[in-house]
Amino acid sequence: MVGPRKLKGLSYQYKFFGLVFRSNRPLPGIPLDENPVEKRDLALHLGVAPYAESRNERASEELTYASSETNDKGDAVLQVWRVKQGAFVRMQYEDGTQFWLDQSCENIWATWPDRLPFENMTSYLLGPVLGLLLRLRGVISLHASAVSIEGRAIAFVGPPGAGKSTTAAACSKKGHAVLADDIVAMEERDESFYALASHPELRLWPESVKLLYGHAEALQRLNPEWDKRRLWLGDLGVRFEHRTLPLGAIYILGDCRPAHAPYVEPLESREALLSLVAETYANKILDRDLRAREFETLGRLVVSVPIRRLFAHSDPPRIQNLCTVIETDLAALLSLKAPSS
Repeated sequence: MVGPRKLKGLSYQYKFFGLVFRSNRPLPGIPLDENPVEKRDLALHLGVAPYAESRNERASEELTYASSETNDKGDAVLQVWRVKQGAFVRMQYEDGTQFWLDQSCENIWATWPDRLPFENMTSYLLGPVLGLLLRLRGVISLHASAVSIEGRAIAFVGPPGAGKSTTAAACSKKGHAVLADDIVAMEERDESFYALASHPELRLWPESVKLLYGHAEALQRLNPEWDKRRLWLGDLGVRFEHRTLPLGAIYILGDCRPAHAPYVEPLESREALLSLVAETYANKILDRDLRAREFETLGRLVVSVPIRRLFAHSDPPRIQNLCTVIETDLAALLSLKAPSS
């Protein structure tokens, strides 16, 4: 078996999701860790594959996942393979961008076609790829965004298009710092759950940018080929929460309602558990053992953390009221937990 190749010169250090990353190339817009250390949890080898590929190696790969979403040619947008009897996981996007994760989840390699901008690769890396890596490392990660309110992490969970990032951005306009976007990674300590800070950006669709900041061009595109916009946390008065915080509540985003919204409803533990299981990262790729451990952890989570259903108003400008509803509901939850005098 050909061993993995590693680039020298991992001179760029970052820290998010509680991990220390070292990279051979800088990540655009992501600030370097201000406290460099010798230790690293993950090495990023960008622009190189871990081994020299051959036709025989490709033939021996085991396809473990193909997305139901396809492009105009009918190709799956994302495919995942098990390589070299599990020594690597290979991810390939329909545009030709590829990633490899080693079995120890301590290295990521990435290659992409010359025609594509570097930002395409980093968009994948900082989203689905790290989401999968965290899950393989045993870290529960939700499709969610999170803000800091009253010293606690408040997560907004839902499928693509549910309004997670928009809700976080609306809360940020009321002065609440943003903790994470797209991936909310959690850890369990002493029977409590904590949310880990991500990298300092929010990703918003043009209609959300227009709603919150006046016009779609108020924010730059993620890259020239994509319509989604990037808000660097620190711009437009938006603060970034870099601390790991105790998880105060999880709001699962429901459909928009034309009347009485925005409002919050409590969820029974079983319904909350099923909703969270459906919105964990890489839930169709994990093996049976990882899924079983995940289910047990989420079972403890729904008992210890309030899980609520949040309904926004169907009139978009009323999103400004959404954060007030969240603040009021959270205050009520915290008062219930406060020790009586």
